Amino acid sequence: MSLQLRIVHTTGFEYDGKANTSFNEARLTPVTLPGQIVVHSRVEVSPTPWTYTYRDYWGSQVTAFEVLDPHTSLTVTAAATVQTDRTPAGDPVLSWEQLREPRLVDAHTDYLTLPDRVAPSADLVATAQDVVRRTASPSEAARDLCMLVHDEVKYVSGSTTVDAVAASSWERRTGVCQDMAHIAIGALRAVGIPARYVSGYLHPKVDPEVGVTAKGESHAWVEWWDDGWRGFDPTNAAEPGDRHVVTAAGRDYGDVKPLSGIFSGSGTSRMFVDVQVTRLV
Repeated sequence: MSLQLRIVHTTGFEYDGKANTSFNEARLTPVTLPGQIVVHSRVEVSPTPWTYTYRDYWGSQVTAFEVLDPHTSLTVTAAATVQTDRTPAGDPVLSWEQLREPRLVDAHTDYLTLPDRVAPSADLVATAQDVVRRTASPSEAARDLCMLVHDEVKYVSGSTTVDAVAASSWERRTGVCQDMAHIAIGALRAVGIPARYVSGYLHPKVDPEVGVTAKGESHAWVEWWDDGWRGFDPTNAAEPGDRHVVTAAGRDYGDVKPLSGIFSGSGTSRMFVDVQVTRLV
């Protein structure tokens, strides 16, 4: 079903004393792509900063802003209206032989590396290799590996931090959507399937009611290359659908942080994040 979703994402910081200056980047603006059209978007910051926007190397829209006057708090509000109308992925396209062609491997080198954040443990690599041996195509293997992560890793809210690495999350068999995405990405790359991390939102209701606002949160899933990016949400064991909204994609969470930056002055005393999602149509 086609949906029109209104998303309001608010992040606030309060400082002990004052922050003298702060320099930040926000990746909170959804992008227009097949199956998703951004009708309206806006990022507002208080106190009023110096702001500019650009597209980063990965294609995400970045709002960079600097607050150069002393301030005791900082609030960033990103609002967007997005129309989604996704079609299910078709049959697999690439064979294993095609995926391993040197030209394709070279073009997707960024999505085949295994830094600590996504590097899989030896037992997961062995399991991934077994999956490859019994599947006919890379996309079939990728889907099976994502389902494996869903089946093996228990979603436990608050069980991890943004600095967690995939191998530790796999060993504990617990995590949140970010951890499941990192585990799946590591397994995919370990068997030669280019994979990337997708950041965005998911309406929490399976059948959203028009005009009813729901409390949401940032969400993450994965995409792999099959002559085009093909996605799967390991947390929910499903392809991304009309309830999913993409804001950014990159090698891992480090490339798509919703909000990052530095400041000089007092330490942060409190941070809050609030996401509200409303179906408009």
